[in-house]
Amino acid sequence: MRRSVVLLAAAALVGGTAVLAQIEGTRGVAPVDGGGAFEVSGVTVDVAAPTAEAARLGGWRLAQRKAWVQLSRRLGGGGGLVSDGTLDQLVSGIVVENEQIGPNRYVARLGVLFDRGRAGAVLGIPVFSDRSTPMLVMPLQWSDGVGQVFEGRSAWQQAWARFRTGNSSIDYVRPAGTGPDSLLLNAGQAARPGRGWWRTILDQYGASDVLIPTVRLYRQWPGGPVIGVFQARHGPDNTLLGAVTLRVGSAEGLPQLLDTGVQRLDALYSRALTSGKLRPDIGLAPPPAPTPTATPTPTTLDQLIETLVPAGAGAALTLQYETPGTSSVANTEALLRGIPGVRSAATTSLALGGVSLMRVVVDDQAAFAAAMQARGYQLLGSGTTLRLRRAPQLVPTDLPADDRTAG
Repeated sequence: MRRSVVLLAAAALVGGTAVLAQIEGTRGVAPVDGGGAFEVSGVTVDVAAPTAEAARLGGWRLAQRKAWVQLSRRLGGGGGLVSDGTLDQLVSGIVVENEQIGPNRYVARLGVLFDRGRAGAVLGIPVFSDRSTPMLVMPLQWSDGVGQVFEGRSAWQQAWARFRTGNSSIDYVRPAGTGPDSLLLNAGQAARPGRGWWRTILDQYGASDVLIPTVRLYRQWPGGPVIGVFQARHGPDNTLLGAVTLRVGSAEGLPQLLDTGVQRLDALYSRALTSGKLRPDIGLAPPPAPTPTATPTPTTLDQLIETLVPAGAGAALTLQYETPGTSSVANTEALLRGIPGVRSAATTSLALGGVSLMRVVVDDQAAFAAAMQARGYQLLGSGTTLRLRRAPQLVPTDLPADDRTAG
């Protein structure tokens, strides 16, 4: 018995270690830029100066000016220049794409990042009104027949982490791949259409829908050309919005291939948003809360009796009748039940030696009163509460006088 307990404890320890290892692994790649800055890439500079440091600083200053002109024209600001002091306040970063530094010369291709809020204020344009609702990103990569999202670090995940979303009309929610991401967001989840579980996952990340950018990598030979088939997929049903195929000459160019694929898929998602194809699934919205309906409570005995009679079932009457003994109750109920048009007759309040109450359901109240009168009874009162009593016996007035004496 002790041996089995030890084995179970060891199995639980190993299982718990595996789960912790899957959750706490170093597979996450945090996004490089999550602030949504405007980016202008591919700015070329060639600056000469007395020292290498001065040439580099001069190249960055020139790149800021060129990038601002391009950004201003792209956003409809006219392309006018601003002072270098203002640019220093607007620029949030310089991205070195390629650079060559000499003793007194600097040649480079740079990217410039502008603070979204400040740049929009200077240009006088809204910067967030044209974006989509928050979309959760699951970068799914298929390579050698194996699909993975956050089960391990992948080049596709790193490409999406490098992508700067400031220029996109899609509001991407990009998980870092840490914590429970590898358990919640995996290749199997991308093929599950169940809205209930998807709604739970999206609530965890503050998103309203899911995007599944997919890439399938085909390698011609080790180190040789790589072909990437990129697909823009959307929603729990994994709907295909568009696809593009790219090729690179060697495995060393794989990061560039994937970066270009991210940009192409972003363009596909943006066009789908403009055309109305990229809309949140209505099944992912939380179900509406049920509206409580108040049930009226009868306050009197008559109202309670009326609620017990279904619509179209006739008229419900309450009859008051004298009950000197138990036999009078049975006889009166039997009498009423035998009258045509009476559906039911039952005593609801019994008072032996006094006046009891009977509930009677009839098809036609007038016909019921006529039938009772033909049987020697009267119905006194009005409405649905009546008094039942025997009709008085009238003495005939045309009888001959009896003047004979008994003899």
